[in-house]
Amino acid sequence: MLVAFSVAPSGAGDSDSVSEAVAAAVKVVRESGLPHETTSMFTTIEGEWDEVMDVVKRATEAASANAPRTSLVLKADIRPGHSDQLHSKVRRVEEHLRGE
Repeated sequence: MLVAFSVAPSGAGDSDSVSEAVAAAVKVVRESGLPHETTSMFTTIEGEWDEVMDVVKRATEAASANAPRTSLVLKADIRPGHSDQLHSKVRRVEEHLRGE
């Protein structure tokens, strides 16, 4: 499965920047060893249900360590029997754009 998620703490301090908290979440994802990709808005992780959700939970906890409130947005693509969809889905779209 693929899970794209965005986590942001709120109510901690005067700054509207959440980059430090997001970095803590991304660190958890990177240390998980699961295939992943981080963009400006979401981090996408690929793996089995339980392992992916565990990483999302731990990343959310890391991001919210110093905040009284946290927002989590999550989108999942559950497709049993398929792997490397993190790259394959993009590759298929690129093929269409090239007219293949």
